[in-house]
Amino acid sequence: MNMACVYSIGSVKKYGEAPIFIRVQSRKLKVNIQRKINLSVPPNVWRMDRGSYAFRRYRTSDEGRRLFGMLENIECTINSRLDAGIRLSSDDVKRIVADIVYKDAGRRQEMTLNRFIEEFREQVRNGTRQTDQGRNYAPGTVRSINASLNQFICFQEYTGREYDFDDIDMQFYYDFTSYLKKKEYSINTVGKCIKQLKAVLHCAETEGYHNNYRYKDKKFKGTRVEVDSIYLTREDLSRIMDADLSEYGSGHEIARDIFMVGVWTAQRVSDYNRIRKEDICTLTRDVLHEFPDQDNPGNVVTWAERKVVKYINICQKKTGTKVYVPCSSELTAILEKYDYQLPHMDDHVLNHHIKEVCRAAGLKERVVIESTKGGVPVKVIKEKWELVHTHTARRTGATLMYLAGMEIFDIMKITGHSSPMMLKKYIKADQLEVVSKIIDKYRYFD
Repeated sequence: MNMACVYSIGSVKKYGEAPIFIRVQSRKLKVNIQRKINLSVPPNVWRMDRGSYAFRRYRTSDEGRRLFGMLENIECTINSRLDAGIRLSSDDVKRIVADIVYKDAGRRQEMTLNRFIEEFREQVRNGTRQTDQGRNYAPGTVRSINASLNQFICFQEYTGREYDFDDIDMQFYYDFTSYLKKKEYSINTVGKCIKQLKAVLHCAETEGYHNNYRYKDKKFKGTRVEVDSIYLTREDLSRIMDADLSEYGSGHEIARDIFMVGVWTAQRVSDYNRIRKEDICTLTRDVLHEFPDQDNPGNVVTWAERKVVKYINICQKKTGTKVYVPCSSELTAILEKYDYQLPHMDDHVLNHHIKEVCRAAGLKERVVIESTKGGVPVKVIKEKWELVHTHTARRTGATLMYLAGMEIFDIMKITGHSSPMMLKKYIKADQLEVVSKIIDKYRYFD
């Protein structure tokens, strides 16, 4: 091969976009260059059959026309230089790519980091910018994005300086994280702010607004530590169901029931707080039973029992994962109470009410919570009811399934977790319960 200009993609996780590389070769001119070209593409698109309908549909979309138009332009420009006998260096290829990728110089010059953040937030809110899976961002995720980016805006007000793309470096990282720690935010809150800012910078880089790679430094990262969260025992749940709520309005009873549905389904509040009658499915099957025929020794009598099983069909709002949750007797009783049309309650109201319900239930055990505030380890003692919130239901459900002896992979089918590692973060059984579970399961310790 005398001359070639070939594209390939780099490695990428299951979701996300893969960076594109170009390889320029010419035997005659002794050119052999490979470099990243500051463009990326969904890996599933790149691997499509170029003659398929799916690829043609992507190729004719706004994003596809822009991407492949630039790739063709880069290839034609490089080939024309090689045809003219010009021996290109790696820097030459870099300049050619930059001139084409950033050809809309006016747009690039007027786009600042703060303006991009403003547009990014609006696009996330109205659905014109979607997740890597092609779904709208969940309302809770939108709130989290806004909260994290607000901290960057507040930091600029604090410093009296407006940061642009090229200002993001390790010194900025140290200053920003120091500012967040002074506000006594936890390690995870600081980590979320860094993670979200990096996501914005990546999007802006992919869309051709900057070529500052310093935010990709290994030290420029959002740290996360395991949160010391609680779960509720079966005894706690019984006390909640038996709690005297007569001094409260009907909203507290409804909040308790919605929360308990969250426990018995082990779903996020965005899913268990919106279950409707049409989500309830019924499965009918015949189960064969055999027992000895007393009138004819050596023979068996077969008897068929028709079993009706109810389950909830849920498409999880945050991830789009479909899960099927069998209805336990506790769950069925609550759903029947509302004729399978569970009321809806605003999350913040539900969160407030369930704390009061747990306090009325007498969940006043003192719990020591270890965390980090402003980079300093701290211990806080609170009563158990104060630590209960809407997400406690999901954590409780997953933990109780584990303690009941369910296999991790079976629990994942219900919770929708993508990996055992992610699920295990939810399981909060104490040491005594874990030891008891092991002893009950294995005779080795008899």
